[in-house]
Amino acid sequence: MDLSLLTAISPIDGRYRSKTEPLAEYFSEYALIRYRVRVEIEYFITLCELPLPQLQGINHDLFDQLRDIYRNFTPADAQRVKDIESVTNHDVKAVEYFIKEKLDAMGGFESYKEFIHFGLTSQDINNTSVPLSIKEALENVYYPMVEELIEQLHDYAEQWKNIPMLAKTHGQPASPTRLGKEVMVYVYRLEEQLRGLKETPITAKFGGATGNYNAHHVAYPQYDWREFGNSFVSEKLGLEREQYTTQISNYDWLGAIFDAMRRINTIVIDLDRDFWMYISMDYFKQKIKKGEVGSSAMPHKVNPIDYENSEGNLGIANAVLQFLAAKLPVSRLQRDLTDSTVLRNVGVPMGHAVIAFQSTLKGLRKLILNEEKLQEDLDNTWAVVAEAIQTILRREAYPNPYETLKALTRTNEKLTGEKIKNFIETLEVSEEVKEELRAISPSTYTGI
Repeated sequence: MDLSLLTAISPIDGRYRSKTEPLAEYFSEYALIRYRVRVEIEYFITLCELPLPQLQGINHDLFDQLRDIYRNFTPADAQRVKDIESVTNHDVKAVEYFIKEKLDAMGGFESYKEFIHFGLTSQDINNTSVPLSIKEALENVYYPMVEELIEQLHDYAEQWKNIPMLAKTHGQPASPTRLGKEVMVYVYRLEEQLRGLKETPITAKFGGATGNYNAHHVAYPQYDWREFGNSFVSEKLGLEREQYTTQISNYDWLGAIFDAMRRINTIVIDLDRDFWMYISMDYFKQKIKKGEVGSSAMPHKVNPIDYENSEGNLGIANAVLQFLAAKLPVSRLQRDLTDSTVLRNVGVPMGHAVIAFQSTLKGLRKLILNEEKLQEDLDNTWAVVAEAIQTILRREAYPNPYETLKALTRTNEKLTGEKIKNFIETLEVSEEVKEELRAISPSTYTGI
């Protein structure tokens, strides 16, 4: 079968392609090749800017033309690289040969083109290309989507800031809260973790065959190649160079990136489950779209499927992120090849996360607040004001206030507002304190 949305093995590239398509610019085979070409070109330009003695004669006005090789990179160019790879059986070497072909076509580079990939090993290209693709995918796709989710939650927190709601701890009625504040908890958590993710360095390996610039140093010992590498990785790629490595990246900071993403995903799973529960408690209705079916058997059903879809996709994302973070920093001696195939999957968890965030947003935007149900639950649960009463009695040095309220409330009989008011009248406290206690209700006892 030809590859299509219907025949793709992964749902990321099949069923959910419309949601994940922006990530193809960063994690497809085409994208990886384009990033490799970009790093090779920028490295060659940086050698010219040094300049190496043999590159002093090159016309710097041609740099824009050189950059156009990757700026205007097409799927046909990627296919040409793959055709070369079918002969070389080496993907990075195929990129080198492709660029040399381009230089031959441009003319005037015959004496310079052997400085393409000069002194490098393939991991100098891979371990800069992949972090660069992750960095730009985070900036252009992942961060905006998390920020959109945060913005939607913040809007709801503001809309619902004065809506009292019965809290549930251990699944049981607890001191009342406000719906807006509970939503704001997720805003706060996501903002904190997103800030931490953005502050986490994205690092790259760039140091020759075993990380020591052996080839660079033996050819040109007069240059400070470590400083050259630091500047190149920082100024041209916007990454941080790892100072001591083997042939490959240490991947420690990449692991930290994946762990930070996993924490964000976990918070969204928590959010998905809470809103799923609020819908099941009838605190929210869901907007109904004409023609949609909730169940193949039960016509009345309007299921909270968006939150379930999100939770499932985030679970897959976190499983892969956990594996990547644990596996990548481990490599035998100066390098084994296990990281190579694993790195090709870094777009997979981001794909599942992007699907999930869109599903959560879709679910949130379907919500219709059912204030009557929230108020009904508060009115039916007067026992939750016991904390307030016993705390004021503590303030007044009333004897055994906790135990007194425990005896009143810890029964299987329904405790009504009327019973609470009758109880207040039996207390041996001032009329002023009684008036203070009478003003407390489940709807007003919501803190700050």
